[in-house]
Amino acid sequence: MPEITPSKEIVGVVVVKPDVHGDNRGRFVETFRQEWLPDGAPPMVQGNRADRKEGALVGLHYHRFQSDFWYVPTGRAMVVLHDLRTSSATDGATLILEIGEHDHRGVYIPPGVAHGFYALTDMTITYLVDHYYNPADELGVAWDDPALQIVWPTANPELSERDRTNPRRADIDPELRPV
Repeated sequence: MPEITPSKEIVGVVVVKPDVHGDNRGRFVETFRQEWLPDGAPPMVQGNRADRKEGALVGLHYHRFQSDFWYVPTGRAMVVLHDLRTSSATDGATLILEIGEHDHRGVYIPPGVAHGFYALTDMTITYLVDHYYNPADELGVAWDDPALQIVWPTANPELSERDRTNPRRADIDPELRPV
């Protein structure tokens, strides 16, 4: 039976450690079940995959309306979550996890929680989302904002143009700040 653990650091985040079955032929891991998500969580409707090279940093991104479920089947990632929700009891809290093929945990990320990762090795991440892609709900916060107090493994990561230009937390347009 998988371990399903609500985060103590950020309300609504759930970490799932699935069962891993293996023998000399390889391994089998059930990576997702809707029932692992919090009660009332909408069903996941889209699946995505991204491959990243060691040293790449993605994020921090957030959505006002979309939840994600992340799983790293190959490689290792430092996953960073930061609560931006003004109505949350954990607004301003940060959670850092190392996930990947060495421990198989998956992470449910509710709307309003900024999320990003650093590729500790070449890696693949799969993520399920509960809304179809909507560019108006693709928002971000600066990965290196001192207010977030995140210690990344490098000061010079490989970044996209978008992630280089995300605003600091204090500069997020109030209209785009999650409630």
